[in-house]
Amino acid sequence: MGTCWILLGLLSLCSLCFSQECAEELMENVDFPGSDLTFLYSPDARHCQQLCTEHPSCLFFTFVRQDWTRDNSHFHCLLKSTPSQEPKVRTPLQGVTSGFSLKNCTSELEQPCQSQLYQNVDFLGSDYKFFFTSSGEECHRICTEDPHCRFFTFANGVFTPSTIIRYKCHLKHSWSVPRTPVIMKEVGAVSGFSHELQMTQYFGTVCQGKLLLNTDIPGHDIGKLPAASAEHCQALCTDKPSCTYFSYTSDDFQCYLKGNPSVMATRAKLGVTSGIPVHFCQMNNSWLQVSHEGVSFQGSDLRSESMDDPDTCQRTCTTDPLCQFYTYFNESYSNPNFRRRCYLKRVITAPAPSKVNKLNNVVSGFSLKNCV
Repeated sequence: MGTCWILLGLLSLCSLCFSQECAEELMENVDFPGSDLTFLYSPDARHCQQLCTEHPSCLFFTFVRQDWTRDNSHFHCLLKSTPSQEPKVRTPLQGVTSGFSLKNCTSELEQPCQSQLYQNVDFLGSDYKFFFTSSGEECHRICTEDPHCRFFTFANGVFTPSTIIRYKCHLKHSWSVPRTPVIMKEVGAVSGFSHELQMTQYFGTVCQGKLLLNTDIPGHDIGKLPAASAEHCQALCTDKPSCTYFSYTSDDFQCYLKGNPSVMATRAKLGVTSGIPVHFCQMNNSWLQVSHEGVSFQGSDLRSESMDDPDTCQRTCTTDPLCQFYTYFNESYSNPNFRRRCYLKRVITAPAPSKVNKLNNVVSGFSLKNCV
């Protein structure tokens, strides 16, 4: 019996060692069937791999390529996980590419330079600005220089069926500021953000945004998101191209993004902070240094570890390139199973089109901001 336990221990140790290896290679025409967490859209397998790396639970993936012929599920990025941390099955399948998260690849965790142009591929939706340009290369340059643009689609001079949008450049956006999925008041919890949080910034000048205490700006809502503070809400408003101002309610951690470039009518209201985003400068990120006592960020867990205090939890999050935010439960927390545990968390902030599709005579691509 003792020998069996030793063998099981060695097998578990070997499995752990294998799961912690860096596996960068892509496997063409290999499928990892089942074990799906969700699916997102990607233009290629490397981008799909980046989405898997940034998803808190994804360990491996299968990407459905453009040459897939069985149905219309091209460009599906299927994010997957198993308790064993390995695919249950590997099967040959034409038209797909599979691979593993880069969470264990310390040299590969920064968002990569995505310089490729995708011919006859459309990034649908997420438009915030469009105009006519002479070429896809010019559209690509404008996207790179525009602070909000993260990807684009350009219709060339022979585009059909609609000839009126030939030479049209569509600039598109996705979130670069982390959105904490659920925020709740919880006695014994302490939450905060990585002090080295990587958000898309393009300017050397740092600006201090305008906050209006005990002030509401009613109406003109274009979105509502959880936010840890008025400053976090301001960062979300700054990140969203159509947001012209915001109101934040501290009682329920709700950030109301508003869009009206013509009018901003305010009224006094206790417990509400409103404000204006910053434009064409780098936002002051001092809000990342604040720890929120009695506040829990729920979900999006990368992993948890036993730790002595919230400061150690914060430092661990800051030094982990994947961690964006954290929650620590101290000795006073009601559930003893969570006490003195640090939960490291993240969401996907890589540029991600809401949908990708085949379309003749268009070209799509990503901003080159990460290539500098």
